[in-house]
Amino acid sequence: MSQINWKIGCEIELLAPRGLSRKDLAESIAQLNNGSVRRIFYPQSEPSKVPGKPLFHNLTLGFEVVDKKGNSIAKCVDDLTLQDDLNKSHPSKPGWYRIVSDDTRFLQLIIAQANPEQSKAEVLKPIADLFGTVTESGTGGMVRVTDNTGLPIAIAAPLPGERERPCELITPPINTNHLENLEVVLHAARLLNFNIPIEGATHLHFDAVPLCSANVFANLVNIFHARGKNLKRLVGTNPDCRRLGSWDTALLKVVNESGFRNLSWQEALSKIAKLELTKYCDFNLKNLIHPIPNKFTFEARIFPAWLYAQPIIEAAALFEAILYYSINTSYISPHPPIEWELKSVTEFIKLLPISEYFRQIWLSRAANIS
Repeated sequence: MSQINWKIGCEIELLAPRGLSRKDLAESIAQLNNGSVRRIFYPQSEPSKVPGKPLFHNLTLGFEVVDKKGNSIAKCVDDLTLQDDLNKSHPSKPGWYRIVSDDTRFLQLIIAQANPEQSKAEVLKPIADLFGTVTESGTGGMVRVTDNTGLPIAIAAPLPGERERPCELITPPINTNHLENLEVVLHAARLLNFNIPIEGATHLHFDAVPLCSANVFANLVNIFHARGKNLKRLVGTNPDCRRLGSWDTALLKVVNESGFRNLSWQEALSKIAKLELTKYCDFNLKNLIHPIPNKFTFEARIFPAWLYAQPIIEAAALFEAILYYSINTSYISPHPPIEWELKSVTEFIKLLPISEYFRQIWLSRAANIS
């Protein structure tokens, strides 16, 4: 009645109460599941105010919960979009730091060579050894490493105030029993009084293997172009959520060119890959086109943050049905019906291949917002 049949990974943005951190949540999940916790580096990026450097790239401290066989149960990591709840003047939490660089390749090198369990003073020493230099202590507790010409490689710096409180709770891909698996981790968050951040969101990553078709890809682009705005109203997108937005119109143009739908998947990819797509939009297609290890996914980023699994399952069921609709429909137009209003959401939901249990939930919500 309420099962999901798609392999889905979840990212749920939460906030620790003052005095606790994402490490506490990881330890609680581990305790409830006879697991253990290991400290990890987690890549992040943020806008830079330095001329010529649009982004600063970070490695922040995260915590992965694993079972006795070493399989991941969840990750509790930072999310730099979560800002407004934090007292930035609060002293940096002892033992916590981040590593900053203007080159993601250096950060990948640090992940491979450095030990996240080490202190800020020690963590960059293996990198200095590789470059034949030594680490240098600087103002504000920073530790820097350069190459032998003095060009910067990376800086380990104390965290801004309360930066340990944000927690993006990441599950591994879930194949079955989605509700039960999500409750395992969210139950621990509720026990510790974690709450919803001002900018909080939930991101759902759908396995992209069934979507590898030029025709399906074009259908996906067209359906979310035409219906994305009203889907955001339907699911209740958080207006304070950062890094959302629509696609570049060039994407819509490419997938609707004559002959695109008849291309092989590899031929279609070669055309799409020429576009400068970003992951920071309502519906992230970048992982299909430029996949990274263990993340070949279609990502829907428009959902609010939730502390319970049931609304996440309902959202997943809706989007699973939209994906199946895109797969099983020969052609979906990029142009919405004339005078397309919220009342048409009801008709759209009726078209979807979704169980009656979930259909009635979403029909009820569509009626409430019309």
